[in-house]
Amino acid sequence: MTVTVSGPLPAEPYDVVVVGAGVVGCAIARRLAHHPALRVALVEALDDVGQGTSKANTAILHTGFDAVPGSLEARLVREGARLLATYATESGIPVERVGALLVAWDEEQLAALPRLAEKAARNAYHDTRLLGPADLYAREPRLGPGALGALHVPGESIICPWTTTLAYATQAVRAGVDLHLNTPVEPAGRHDGVHRLTTPRGPLHARRLVNAAGLHADTLDRSLGFDDFTVTPRRGQLVVHDTFARSLVRHILLPVPTALGKGVLVAPTVYGNVLLGPTAENLDDKDATESTAEGLRALREQGRRILPALLDEEVTAVYAGLRAATEHDDYRIRAHPELGSVTVGGIRSTGLTASLAIAVHVTALLAETGLDLGAERPPDPVLMPNLGEAFPRPHQQPERVAADPEYGVLVCHCERVSRGEIRDALASTIPPRSPEGLRRRTRARSGRCGGFHCGAAVRALFEEAGG
Repeated sequence: MTVTVSGPLPAEPYDVVVVGAGVVGCAIARRLAHHPALRVALVEALDDVGQGTSKANTAILHTGFDAVPGSLEARLVREGARLLATYATESGIPVERVGALLVAWDEEQLAALPRLAEKAARNAYHDTRLLGPADLYAREPRLGPGALGALHVPGESIICPWTTTLAYATQAVRAGVDLHLNTPVEPAGRHDGVHRLTTPRGPLHARRLVNAAGLHADTLDRSLGFDDFTVTPRRGQLVVHDTFARSLVRHILLPVPTALGKGVLVAPTVYGNVLLGPTAENLDDKDATESTAEGLRALREQGRRILPALLDEEVTAVYAGLRAATEHDDYRIRAHPELGSVTVGGIRSTGLTASLAIAVHVTALLAETGLDLGAERPPDPVLMPNLGEAFPRPHQQPERVAADPEYGVLVCHCERVSRGEIRDALASTIPPRSPEGLRRRTRARSGRCGGFHCGAAVRALFEEAGG
């Protein structure tokens, strides 16, 4: 297994190069690892997997109830939800099936709820239920005043997006996929059926190319000669409230969706926090991930209506992510047999849920381009550290502490992260390249003190490990 961040790249062509190590690219690489005869590379411009859209989303495992019926997205979200729920259980990824409530605040929204229930049924989701005000407030007593009713979607869940992406990549690398970080690529032509990609580390060659470049998928597509879609980065700002706020909300509280997206929600997280957001701002800059005073002010105003008591709780973080919105209302997944490539574009907020199904679909498209997949052998399973608040952490497991006392020495007290967990992350298959990468793997420095008490100790451990 190989993970590289510098030095020359192999001269021999890979059978498949997957560009982009977000949750979808990592899922595709993992799926290709089911075919051990293939030489596969996963290539990422940044220094870690899941560094783009995948690290800054609302962390919801969707049912697909409100997708466009008959669309590719609807099918892949439906299939992906089932696959990911099973995979999460097997791999130690925290998931909580808390359910969602689409809350109607006026007569127009209330009239839309039966249509949304019918839409869910067309998407093969039949468990929705219309609630009147009494049932709604019995379920969510801290909800703001004036709600007229809701649509209950019990299958909606919350999940850890960082661990999911890392699990896919870890399994792929252990099964023989080469992961090349810090490696932005530009196509430089195709000769004798082999793509030549230029990188700061030298040329890279691929018989098949998968464009899973997220926000930059349209740019890469155009350099290959296609003009099927344009990515308009859609910024979503979010506010993270402290774990003390968790008792305020029992479900994912959704607005009635609009053309711009699912709107501002209030949702618990698997880490015990409460999210408020996201905004939906169409931008030109694909690097504009900063939060703004205007955006946060707008979120607070909407949060005051949805869950008034939330505004009295501590804010532990604010962040913003960019979704790869396009002019189309469906994924843009296309095979180009004449060029030996597959485009995986326009993957929006449902990409996490659909990731495993997208990977199966893309692998089938690669076969249709003439790629000989060879025999199939599933890679060895992985077991990831479970970061969920509802699950026991290592320091709470006496047998683990007895076997290794490092699990009983807490470094980050807010998030209850032990020296043993930090040590394991730093020695893992895909180790973090920065303290932020370590935070995503362990939750160290993610608590209410913002790293004030543990930051120096965490950084010292990171640097001792050669970070």
